[in-house]
Amino acid sequence: MRRNSPREFVRAALALVAISLLCGCEMPGQRPPKVPRIGFLAVGSREGRDLVGLSVDVIVARSTRAVQAAKKATNTIPIVMAASGLDPVELGLVAGLARPGGNVTGLTLQNQELYVKHLELLHLAVPRLSRVGVLGNPSVRIPPKGLQALEAGAKVLGVQLEHVQVRRAEDLEPAFAGMVRTSADGLLVLGDPFVLEVDYQRVVSLVEKHRLPAIYWLHIYPEVGGLMSYGADLFEIHRQSASYVNRLLRGARPADLPVEEPTKFSLVINLKTAKALRLTIPPSLLARADRVIDP
Repeated sequence: MRRNSPREFVRAALALVAISLLCGCEMPGQRPPKVPRIGFLAVGSREGRDLVGLSVDVIVARSTRAVQAAKKATNTIPIVMAASGLDPVELGLVAGLARPGGNVTGLTLQNQELYVKHLELLHLAVPRLSRVGVLGNPSVRIPPKGLQALEAGAKVLGVQLEHVQVRRAEDLEPAFAGMVRTSADGLLVLGDPFVLEVDYQRVVSLVEKHRLPAIYWLHIYPEVGGLMSYGADLFEIHRQSASYVNRLLRGARPADLPVEEPTKFSLVINLKTAKALRLTIPPSLLARADRVIDP
């Protein structure tokens, strides 16, 4: 069975919102209510000003870059962040999480404890960890508080961190070669919709080639052979996004709708990969998994 992509899921969720607005609203002798127009902006899709020109009622933006493009194009049409990976306050997209104060609201994927949680889970799976690579794109940097938490967690676990940056797909091979030279024995793969997630199968292939136990934030990685992932439940994020759209179309002001952080996280473990790496996943860790891949 073909899996629905997050983009397809959010479109379906938004369609249900529109239907709910229309059902039961028409009175005898009245004209049918206006069908709302919802614009969807994702990484690589057409620019925000094109949606503004289509006179949409709400714009749903699925990445930080998409939110920035939409915000640049309009300060009046409500914009819902469906999955912003960076701090929206730091970027100036909203005045604050509790009271956004403009035309942008929605959900941020930021969670300051997520990075250290990744390290802790990887350490549980690989107790011998001593040097861990942290692979990411400098365009999607770890927030200061998250970095501080990660460094403090590494110190407690007795692990050295090696930050490795990739700006382009061509940087992947040299990045892994560098980690091999410095004897990295584990890897944290950070969120990055521009390089790493676009080429996620290649990332996993390189991880397998160099036999590095790795943890990711998206479940798509263990589905193609990555060891484990821990991150926000994206389907839940998109359901929440649809709820924002529903409230906005019913008259709520984006300035008054608090930006929400993820509250539901999923742990996925690929036992086939663990066996290939000769790792024995502790039963206590398996018991915490929301999904275990064991072909």
